[in-house]
Amino acid sequence: MIPYALLDLSPIAEGATVTDALHNTIDLAQYAEDWGYQRFWLAEHHNSGGIASSATAVLIGQVLAATNSIRVGSGGIMLPNHAPLIVAEQFGTLASLYPDRVDLGLGRAPGTDMQTAAALRRGLNGSDQFPQDVVELIGFLGDAAPEQSVKAIPGSGTHVPVWILGSSLFGAQLAAQLGLPYAFASHFAPDALEEAAALYRHRFQPGITDAPHFMMAVNVFAADTEAEAHRLRTSMQQGFLNLRRGTPGPLPYPVDSFDQLATPSEARMVNHALRITAVGTEDMVRAQLNTLIETYQPDEIIVTNMIHAHSARLRSFEIAAQALQSG
Repeated sequence: MIPYALLDLSPIAEGATVTDALHNTIDLAQYAEDWGYQRFWLAEHHNSGGIASSATAVLIGQVLAATNSIRVGSGGIMLPNHAPLIVAEQFGTLASLYPDRVDLGLGRAPGTDMQTAAALRRGLNGSDQFPQDVVELIGFLGDAAPEQSVKAIPGSGTHVPVWILGSSLFGAQLAAQLGLPYAFASHFAPDALEEAAALYRHRFQPGITDAPHFMMAVNVFAADTEAEAHRLRTSMQQGFLNLRRGTPGPLPYPVDSFDQLATPSEARMVNHALRITAVGTEDMVRAQLNTLIETYQPDEIIVTNMIHAHSARLRSFEIAAQALQSG
């Protein structure tokens, strides 16, 4: 059985509140632990009316406090938005409170628009310094040298596991060069998936870790009937289309037919971007996941979805876990 993890963006559903979304995240994490998920990751986004996980490190702490053993981390922290020392202190604090349970996935994009990036006080040029910032951050989390004048306290000596996240060859090359595990955002940007995985494995140099570890992200929309699973998927399709139209907002209610809400070209764009998806009943999801795993040979899989009703979302992740356990 391949190890499996869960990526959550704390979706704010139409008709619900931020408080609802945050409580749903904690509830989901508790169930995920029982269902055998190895990790529970949260993603940093800003100025999005449909995502409540912007204060990612704070929410990770809440999830850690509400669970017992599952690893909890970021998928990811958008490093251009932060000084490496601040991230080291935040995750060093979490790791000091919850040893051997914290992951730190790092992304290169700001996770927002230009105006919001400016409000974050880091601008949009931080991505140019991403490799240097990653190295600096790893240094702050490692053992401090006697002559080191600036230390992350907490953070120094915690050796929080660092992952590189990406959707292009850049992240694959950096992860390989530094000897770090690599997670690919194939759930919404899959075009370079195959090439990035091959490049990462071919160029990997032992460093922080001794061997490559590649994780791919997959959307899973599972339900007790195929029709219901496809209906649940329409919320994410609508949300993705709204984002591309420049009108992000709360996660929409599901509809019977997404194609009736989008032009043919928009529908093709959305379905192309979200094509790394398993949808249907448990047997159907199992077969689709097995095909993806056989095709791309990941060392680990991380599943996600944006489903409007919390109960349906829980059921989808439960079915996904059952499918992966028996796959």
